[in-house]
Amino acid sequence: MPITTLDPNTALIVVDLQAGLVGLPTVHPFDDIVANAVRLADAFRANKRPVVLVNVAGGAPGRTEAGAGGHAFPDGWTDLLPELGQQPTDKTVTKLTWGAFHDTDLAQHLNEIGVTQVVLVGVSTSVGVESTARQAYEHGLHVTLATDAMTDTNPAAHDNSITHIFPKLGETGSTAELLALV
Repeated sequence: MPITTLDPNTALIVVDLQAGLVGLPTVHPFDDIVANAVRLADAFRANKRPVVLVNVAGGAPGRTEAGAGGHAFPDGWTDLLPELGQQPTDKTVTKLTWGAFHDTDLAQHLNEIGVTQVVLVGVSTSVGVESTARQAYEHGLHVTLATDAMTDTNPAAHDNSITHIFPKLGETGSTAELLALV
């Protein structure tokens, strides 16, 4: 579904564009994803719309077939990318699970500033972005996803999220489409 509109109080949520993920083999070039996220962040800030920068500093402790969770990351791993141009007005959220709403103050913050819609970008499409999109939807927010400002390490998972999951959670489109609406 194409992007139809942006509510007057729409926030941009940038998921896990941090030092520890630079250099991972991704479906789309990481630099392109960062560049599109930066374009959106700059536009949101220029139009006095909220920007939320999310990083991940741990994982849920449960056992999975992929390995045990709950591990700590090395120094510098969680540092947000300097290209994002973090501003004092940006909200920073450090998460310890896949989604940015679980055990953080993100929902409360968005509610307090009257946000009714979120635009999501970042990595990884099928994990951090999708989990955050699901949680935003469950919190009653309109969800919009800039599909050319996200990537994944797994092509099939990336395609599944974009093709099958995101249309059930909100509207999808390009950075250019969103910039035209900001």
